[in-house]
Amino acid sequence: MLETTQPETAFHSLRGAATLAILSADLDEKTALAQTAAIRWHERRLSLRSPLDPPLPDRPGRPAKPELVPPKAVGKRSLHTLPGRIALLHALAHIELNAVDLALDIVARFATEPVPHSFFDGWMKVAYEEAKHFRLVRDRMRALGADYGDMPAHDGLWQAAHSTKNDLTARLAVVPLILEARGLDVTPSLQDKMRETGDFESADVLKVIYEDEKGHVAVGAKWFRFLCAREKRDPARAFQDLVRANFRGQLKAPFNDVARAEAGLTPSFYRSLSSKNNSSV
Repeated sequence: MLETTQPETAFHSLRGAATLAILSADLDEKTALAQTAAIRWHERRLSLRSPLDPPLPDRPGRPAKPELVPPKAVGKRSLHTLPGRIALLHALAHIELNAVDLALDIVARFATEPVPHSFFDGWMKVAYEEAKHFRLVRDRMRALGADYGDMPAHDGLWQAAHSTKNDLTARLAVVPLILEARGLDVTPSLQDKMRETGDFESADVLKVIYEDEKGHVAVGAKWFRFLCAREKRDPARAFQDLVRANFRGQLKAPFNDVARAEAGLTPSFYRSLSSKNNSSV
């Protein structure tokens, strides 16, 4: 990891730093805090918790823009047009921003869970990389004459994850093993479409994100299996039960089975939950 710009905000622990980053509505400060906290934690220059830690908010800090609207109100455009590619990058920036806050939230919210310190190592690496992704996408948008906040976005990701705020195993099932794993399914084809249009710079950004996301799903799968083993639960069956209880709708095929399996998420987890598998032939 490389050192990043040092935010002026003071913090006393990993939980405190993660909470302050979640609270920040300044996105440069948020990403800098996330990366600085990750660096200091990996260097073992931070304790996990402190009595001085601020309370964890129900919602992350956000700038005035983008306007948040229902998911169906976010229109789709062709990637063969510049506005369409910018719209895709905007949606991706919004996903990555939520991913920063969700990685920080799993650290701060579950800092009192009886898990090894390596749990927090994994999730702070995820937070560091999600902050990198947000900056990469935002920089690419700016190169195309746009910026994050220029168009509406939806709040579905945070809402889906927040429903699992009281259950670490459910949070792992929903965030890395559904939401992040979905990125493994759709990103390769988006890379190809970007290259077809001649936008190789955006395709390269997507490639960086795709390669990192494999590791993020792997972190989720590792700790999901760890908790299931400790509770003597079959991980595939536990995943299916938790998804049915905590996630609206069905999982969408097609799946990138190879990338998912490399991350520790085998078809036995998700095939029975897919809309394709449950539809009549």
